Amino acid sequence: MQPFGKYIVIIGIAIVVIGLIVWLAGDKLGWFGNLPGDIRVERENFKFYMPITSMILVSILLSLLLWVFRRFF
Repeated sequence: MQPFGKYIVIIGIAIVVIGLIVWLAGDKLGWFGNLPGDIRVERENFKFYMPITSMILVSILLSLLLWVFRRFF
C-alpha cells in the first residue's frame, strides 16, 4: 500500500505545480485553445468548440512526461 500513497503524493505535487504555472503565467497562455486545427462554430443560439490540436499537444506532452517518469522511477 505504500507505493500507492507515494504515487498519490507525486500526482498531488504535479497538480500543484501545474496550477501554479497556470496561475502565474495564465495571461501568457492565451494561445492555448486557439491553435490552428481547433474547431469553433458560433451561431446565434449555438456554440461548439472542439480543441483537437490543443488536446493532441497535451497528449504528446503527457506521454513524454510519463515516459520520463517511468524511465527514472
